[in-house]
Amino acid sequence: MRLFRLTKIVSVGLRFGLDRMILDADSSGRLARIWHTVFFWRRFSESRAVRLRKALESLGPIFVKFGQMLSTRRDLLPPDLADELALLQDRVPPFPTEQALGVLEGFYGRPIDEVFDDFERTPVASASVAQVHFARLPDGTEVAVKVLRPGIERVIEHDLALMEVAAILLEKIWPEGRRLKPREVVAEFSKYLHDELDLMREAANCSQLRRNFKDSSLLIVPEVYWDWCGSKVMVMERMRGVPISQTPALLAQGTDLKALSRAGVEIFFTQVFRDGFFHADMHPGNIFVHQDGRYIALDFGIMGTLNEVDKNYLAQNFLAFFKRDYRRVALAHIEAGWVPAKTRVDEFEAAIRTVCEPIFDKPLKDISFGKTLLRLFQTARRFEMEVQPQLVLLQKTLLNIEGLGRQLDPELDLWKTAKPFLQRWMDEQMGWRALMRGVKEEAPAWAGTLPQLPRLVHHALTDAGRQQLEQQQRMERLAAGQRLQGRMLAVIGAIAAALLTLELYRLFG
Repeated sequence: MRLFRLTKIVSVGLRFGLDRMILDADSSGRLARIWHTVFFWRRFSESRAVRLRKALESLGPIFVKFGQMLSTRRDLLPPDLADELALLQDRVPPFPTEQALGVLEGFYGRPIDEVFDDFERTPVASASVAQVHFARLPDGTEVAVKVLRPGIERVIEHDLALMEVAAILLEKIWPEGRRLKPREVVAEFSKYLHDELDLMREAANCSQLRRNFKDSSLLIVPEVYWDWCGSKVMVMERMRGVPISQTPALLAQGTDLKALSRAGVEIFFTQVFRDGFFHADMHPGNIFVHQDGRYIALDFGIMGTLNEVDKNYLAQNFLAFFKRDYRRVALAHIEAGWVPAKTRVDEFEAAIRTVCEPIFDKPLKDISFGKTLLRLFQTARRFEMEVQPQLVLLQKTLLNIEGLGRQLDPELDLWKTAKPFLQRWMDEQMGWRALMRGVKEEAPAWAGTLPQLPRLVHHALTDAGRQQLEQQQRMERLAAGQRLQGRMLAVIGAIAAALLTLELYRLFG
């Protein structure tokens, strides 16, 4: 079966001329000329990016997902390929309802009509990994039931194995292949897919995000009903709203699009800088708008996390960039450990200035946060920066947010919207507020430690005295050894002198 699948991949590649992308990298051109002679009948009117997108769509949902993931790695791909792959959509027909019922009844151990008061047999959404049905719990609560596609694990493992083989061949055949790190990209994709296969993990992500935005005036996150959830089934509150891409419907329900676009930016920066936990798949299909103007988040399979170092790095970079303080940008990279400590700050600063200064020919409202971050990554790679997965997810999400925001309000000034938030966050990390927060956070630990302080000080002093005594004893033993060694050398020297005298006396009488 694997051989047939491999044959199909090769035939699709040839049909869409993907081989030309590799041959074009041959600087001599000899191999390309031979190849074009063999396949003389092929003519392609579309660009290489369009052909690549169509080829991935022909190969099925797993390859579509791979293309979607590749589109986020703009630090590796040429812009034309990244832009085209970003257009890929998960257009997958639903699997038969009988199969969905089989998964559900196998999990619950009883007929579906005994589990739910009502279960709609027609799915409302379908993707490569799962599909969703509406249902009603016995207490009357309306829910959405997400069911994992049967046999998807086997399909994924099968296609991942072929991708790994293709990655190895790409490194061997294509001169640019090693720089693109295809094997690392496939490994990253494998982790990304396997995370999506565990619906309990997605349910936990949903629950965490809901807790973070409890009673929020900006974002609604569905409640998870844990008693009905498993690794292949997720049951959550049914959400009602208008897809964010349907602008006429939003206007019809009285939504303020300008306020909605600003709220999207605020939600994003709140997730990133307040929580360090953000929805990393915020494309239009996963975002609805409630009648009251709040966002509704769906699909929590891909979430990003940031630690304090990441957040500090991002805030300092954005603020320094818009102040044109390129030295601060360079230092932020080094202090965060993203580039080696040996990096010369002046050289790194000059490289950043060369890339970023032309951006300021545009008005601030036209400057893209996501593209700015991308340019910083691309520049830093020349200084041995390994782009962190969480920052790649963040850059992808930021581009999505920018696209959505400017679709709703073309005049949206992201910098004006985000700057107060960034400055407030930086203020909270420094000065009296940060000190008081640190004291408050550490107070419980201090309460437990303070009563032990005299004993700990006594132990420390005792240990210090003991260590000093042991050190002194070691020094005395070393000195004694050196004195003994000196005496032995003196004796050996005296014996050698005596023997030399005797030998001279014997020779010269």
